[in-house]
Amino acid sequence: MLGLVEAQKKFDKSLDVKFSTYAYYYVLGEITKFIRESKTVKLSKEMVKLNRSINKAVDVMTQKLGREPTSLELSLFLDIEEEKINEVLLATQEVQSLDYSYDEDSNDLYNIISSENSNVDLEIDLKDELKRLNPEERELILQRYFNNLTQTEVSRETGMSQVQISRKETKILQKLKQRL
Repeated sequence: MLGLVEAQKKFDKSLDVKFSTYAYYYVLGEITKFIRESKTVKLSKEMVKLNRSINKAVDVMTQKLGREPTSLELSLFLDIEEEKINEVLLATQEVQSLDYSYDEDSNDLYNIISSENSNVDLEIDLKDELKRLNPEERELILQRYFNNLTQTEVSRETGMSQVQISRKETKILQKLKQRL
């Protein structure tokens, strides 16, 4: 509508041109402006123009090479620095939703980020609690959970029975759970 209004204001009836032909470029300009300004990430006109050139070059080179061109090949083809090509390609990628999942088996980005943050806090608390254990208890937990030794392997190293190791481990884990 803005394009039509602008075209109507500037249209000169004395010219031998249809209004629809004249208004087309105003409407197209307004649509392009709206699309450019409504994106999540604002890009300069230069970047948008360069992205169009890159996309055209990718099409041409893909047909010639039979595969997608590398950024170095695009750089040589367009006579533009490879760094600039990479910058434009990165800037023009679509923004991914936090709900987006890269494959069926993985969690979405939101859950990955939130679980990573909560694990960091838990790890810090766990390290603090491990420091509070006496040296014998700390060594048993380190051997079992950080060095991935079995209770039998720990019992051989310490000279205790596997049953004693199991009982001590259970008590230590209960202590850690209460503190955490």
